[in-house]
Amino acid sequence: QVQLVESGGGLVQAGGSLRLSCAASTRTFTGDALGWFRQAPGKEREFVAAISWSASSTKYADSVKGRFTISRVNAQNTVYLQMNSLKPEDTAVYCCAADVNANFHYAGGAIHEYDYWGQGTQVTVSS
Repeated sequence: QVQLVESGGGLVQAGGSLRLSCAASTRTFTGDALGWFRQAPGKEREFVAAISWSASSTKYADSVKGRFTISRVNAQNTVYLQMNSLKPEDTAVYCCAADVNANFHYAGGAIHEYDYWGQGTQVTVSS
């Protein structure tokens, strides 16, 4: 069973920053595209950001462009989400996910493209 483990969530004031991390405990991310998604209370899960295996392609939701940055360190089998200028509407559970069928330069934004999911980490932004 593949396990993706997120960390780095917490409580922060509006305008602050957090850095989320995600690592796989039972497999490597070799060849995978990786994504971050979030789900706020009472809302559906939504796409946040994605990065290709090669890191040559990144994709962001309009709501986070210019504020969030996705990155990965393949040698460490880890993907990161740097979140700056946080807003109360960013409050959600953030999950990472792996797309094992992506080509090396592809980063998708659709939930159905992703095969493995982490349990998530809570991010709360106070006003």
